[in-house]
Amino acid sequence: MSKTLEADLCIIGAGSGGLSVAAGASQMGARVVLIEKGKMGGDCLNYGCVPSKAMIAAADAADAVRHAGRFGVNGHEPAVDYPALRDHLRGVIAAIAPHDSVERFEGLGVTVIQAAGRFTGPREVVAGDVTVKAKRFVIATGSTAAVPPIPGLASVPFLTNETVFDLGERPEHLIVIGGGPIGAELAQAQRRLGARVSLLEVAKVLGKDDPEVTDVARRRLVGDGVEIHEGISIKEVAPEGNGIAVELERDGEEIRLVGSHLLVAAGRKVNVDGLGLEAAGVVHSAKGIEVDARLRSSNKRIFAAGDVALVEGLGAYQFTHVAGYHAGIIIRNALFKLPAKVNYDALPWVTYTDPEIAHVGLTEAQARKKHGDKIRVLRWSFAENDRAQAERATEGLVKVVVGARGRVLGASIVGPQAGELLHPWVLAISQGLKIGALANMIAPYPTLGEVNKRAAGSYYTPSLFSERTKKIVRFLQWLG
Repeated sequence: MSKTLEADLCIIGAGSGGLSVAAGASQMGARVVLIEKGKMGGDCLNYGCVPSKAMIAAADAADAVRHAGRFGVNGHEPAVDYPALRDHLRGVIAAIAPHDSVERFEGLGVTVIQAAGRFTGPREVVAGDVTVKAKRFVIATGSTAAVPPIPGLASVPFLTNETVFDLGERPEHLIVIGGGPIGAELAQAQRRLGARVSLLEVAKVLGKDDPEVTDVARRRLVGDGVEIHEGISIKEVAPEGNGIAVELERDGEEIRLVGSHLLVAAGRKVNVDGLGLEAAGVVHSAKGIEVDARLRSSNKRIFAAGDVALVEGLGAYQFTHVAGYHAGIIIRNALFKLPAKVNYDALPWVTYTDPEIAHVGLTEAQARKKHGDKIRVLRWSFAENDRAQAERATEGLVKVVVGARGRVLGASIVGPQAGELLHPWVLAISQGLKIGALANMIAPYPTLGEVNKRAAGSYYTPSLFSERTKKIVRFLQWLG
């Protein structure tokens, strides 16, 4: 028999955004219903961030064995056990899964419905045999791998982020379509695990970050043996014996690659189909659900969070931490009636290649477009850091953009542990700090974090060691 539930908040989607809203709202006393048709934890836990970083950790371990000779330790080509690697990935997921489980959320007081949900009206959702009537709703259905319209692609088997982590054998030759963060990360990881890898990108690999920074990571990819084909068009994909043939064209030259496996990592598609959004009066498109800065859709009682949220004037950012940030905005609006708004000025992101790429705020190009010549660009190389030298990890730099009166506008880092080193710059931008706040901190020695202090301190170098300063010092010394 069908039944009806009354709730304060109904959430569709149990990924990062949906789970954060559900946990927070329930613990604050709201009646919460959470609807999920697939796996709890969503894409991040099961097919994205978690297994990919576990695979990267395994690839880094293999690379450390391969290059141990630089430390005077016996280095050799590692033997990679792919079934054991797959068990490692599954084990990491299993260790985190209880935190996102049905049992945990039911323990928090959330009513969990494991079925597909769809709107049948502006204030009503049906999931399985349950009708949910709620005061407010949150759509947090995330995204899936996009499949580009490449001729012949449907005729061959191909991997996406939902299947690549289930491989039980090493690909002899993996062809990766898409040179964004996902494609670059997995291409490098598979290469370090012993596969031959070709990375295909119609524009430029890692083209959305500062080119001065991404060039460092790109050189490492090439150094690791990843075959990069940029500025290409893919004409056709077809079966070739037991493998897959890909026909490319670049500057009028035709290139033919034959691989054993094909991985498609060419962007994401938001999950809005089948939700009955028309019945709910929610304006949407293939790019996402249109929301205002408070994350409210055209139906003000329905919010969107995470990948599906297309924020007016700001666009969409498909990161797990953005979904978590959205959750806080929605809770303040939906439960406390506070007009909290999205602000992406201090939004960070990290690409987990080796070396890592991390960024927050404005790039140099964006800052020059907005502020003209009123900016200064500071740089500090990892080669000038003693800890990086000790660890033989000297590739990369910190690059900081500073505005009028020393205000920090943006920072990009490429190098070891760049994602961890980015944190003080995120804080600086979010709190409106000036460069002196980082230049004057005491950094423990020897740490990689000294690169941040050194970069910040270089802001004062031109004035500190100027002729004017020398005259002042000589005068003061003359006075005794």
